[in-house]
Amino acid sequence: MVKDSVLEWLLEEENPSVRYLAMNWLTGKSPRGREAREAKKAIMEKGIVPHILNRQNEDGSFGLPEKFYREKYKGTVWNLIIFAEMAADPEDNRIRRACEFILEHSQDPASGGFSYDESSKTGAGVPGGVIPCLTGNMVYSLVKLGYLEDERVQKAIGWITTYQRTDDSDGKKWGDPYDRLKSCFGSHTCHMGAAKALKALAAIPAEKRSRNAEDKIAELAEYFLKHHLYKKSHNLEEVSRPGWLKLGFPLMYQTDILELLGIFGDLGIKDNRLSDAVDILKSKQGEDGKWKLESTNNGKMLATIEKKGEPSKWITLKALKVLKEW
Repeated sequence: MVKDSVLEWLLEEENPSVRYLAMNWLTGKSPRGREAREAKKAIMEKGIVPHILNRQNEDGSFGLPEKFYREKYKGTVWNLIIFAEMAADPEDNRIRRACEFILEHSQDPASGGFSYDESSKTGAGVPGGVIPCLTGNMVYSLVKLGYLEDERVQKAIGWITTYQRTDDSDGKKWGDPYDRLKSCFGSHTCHMGAAKALKALAAIPAEKRSRNAEDKIAELAEYFLKHHLYKKSHNLEEVSRPGWLKLGFPLMYQTDILELLGIFGDLGIKDNRLSDAVDILKSKQGEDGKWKLESTNNGKMLATIEKKGEPSKWITLKALKVLKEW
């Protein structure tokens, strides 16, 4: 399904992140090869990543420091997600300062989860603001940006394996301390929170996953498979949310079938219950071999990432990776 012209398009130098990932995912070139190393270096020198980094505050934050989450999508949380998605250099001091800022101000030291507010007393994440999608997104980002072995990230992984639910509207309650915020901790597992939790655990190299992490991956995978990723599990003739069929990048706290198929691909899980989503993904490929950007947060971020309704390098790259693995 990869036309030579499409591969050449993805390997153009104007988007070094896509170029670097396309080399690794689609061409089989070694990430240690000269071309790949040059592309990796270019990520920090031109394009979206340095454009955003030019807006960084002295303390490592972006936008209003105290609104690291609430300032959607210009705050520190959201830019950290972009850096992780775009394969930014974990050794870059600017990236590390952004990571440290989030660990210091968003993480609840007691539970390990990540909060949308900081405590006015301690400056750390307030326990009452810990939510699943944010915790999953920050664990994913920090793992991708070189913090897997950090004890604070290990504690955050522990939050996911301890608290992340995978039930299917069976009337259970989260229980103390998360018996609140019905949109995040209601009687049914939050689909987006579960997606980000699975994405975070999938980012951990298989050889470094704990038994608890593997068990939680299995639970989360079965949860999504019951839903065929985007349907109502109790009535598979109905779509849960039409928005999950619109392909976007970056998704921030939302999800879609492409992100979920990518996660299952990373985990090496192939199941017939994924076939419906794969067929929809195939149907969205244009005659030119490309996929379009259907959903975007452009205008709300510090940088515009492609144009809605136009062929998207990011969507095309991720779609081809999924279909190659499938």
